[in-house]
Amino acid sequence: MRFLNKLLVLILLAIFASAGWVIYFAKQPIGLPAPTHDLVLKHGSSLRGIAQQMVREGVLKEPWTFMFLIRAQGLAGEIKAGNYELRNGMTHYDLFMMITDGITSQRSITFIEGWTFRQVREALNRHEDIRHLSIPMTDEEILRQIGATETVAEGLFFPDSYFFDSGMSDLDILKRAYETMQRKLNAAWERRAAGLPYRTPYEALIMASIVEKETGRAGERPMIASVFLNRLKLGMRLQTDPTVIYGMGENFDGNLRKRDLQLDGEYNTYTRAGLPPTPIAMPGMAAIEAALHPARSNALYFVGKGDGSHAFSSTLNEHNRAVYRYQLRRN
Repeated sequence: MRFLNKLLVLILLAIFASAGWVIYFAKQPIGLPAPTHDLVLKHGSSLRGIAQQMVREGVLKEPWTFMFLIRAQGLAGEIKAGNYELRNGMTHYDLFMMITDGITSQRSITFIEGWTFRQVREALNRHEDIRHLSIPMTDEEILRQIGATETVAEGLFFPDSYFFDSGMSDLDILKRAYETMQRKLNAAWERRAAGLPYRTPYEALIMASIVEKETGRAGERPMIASVFLNRLKLGMRLQTDPTVIYGMGENFDGNLRKRDLQLDGEYNTYTRAGLPPTPIAMPGMAAIEAALHPARSNALYFVGKGDGSHAFSSTLNEHNRAVYRYQLRRN
């Protein structure tokens, strides 16, 4: 009986000693190799793998006590993948709470106005914090995966910065960008000016993409849109270089030649009337608003002044004089 009592006392002492050590450990600061440390926990990592990773990165001195701390709380399965910004002075308990509550430092990716979908895919593929599920997929397969009804991806994604936790898939980010474009385009469509020749929001999106590629000056976009809409109403061809360049794809070498303008194709607005079949890039909100709220003008032509701005003309004679003044005479 005495032996059992002694054994029980020893067991209780061991439990109290262990509990005391865990409490002491929990209150101790973690050791960092620098004032801050970026800890990246991958999806599917085990508790042991995570603890050993933190030892390798100098966050923990040994893995076992931290593993015991988490298991004692019954939260071994609650560790969240993501990016965590650790700072000197944090305790082991702070670290424990951070990774089980998922208090991550978010990552971001930015889609630029005027980018093509090919450029969007390249940016996603380069980003190290994104799970790359779309790499083997075609554009059409991607659209089906994100629930889009369209069959051509160009122009369907809103250019913006998207924040996410490490390990989010490229498909999730594309779905957000697609839904953002749908929401913003439809809201702008409901407020559109009267008398526009578009039959659908998608046609307005096509026009917005052309406006986006024609000028980088936000203040000129309503006038650029006005020129193209005036042409559409009169049955004139749009005759815009960016659509031709887009149609040439990888054949475009940076120099648009006269023969390129004469070679017929579905995106050649010099040889075909009306809008091209799809957008040619991602338009930003300013270009969408310009396409749906163009300036009121009689302008049918514009020419670059050489400083990024344009001269607008209502007649061909006036336009020819502007071409001579701003381009031929300068050359």
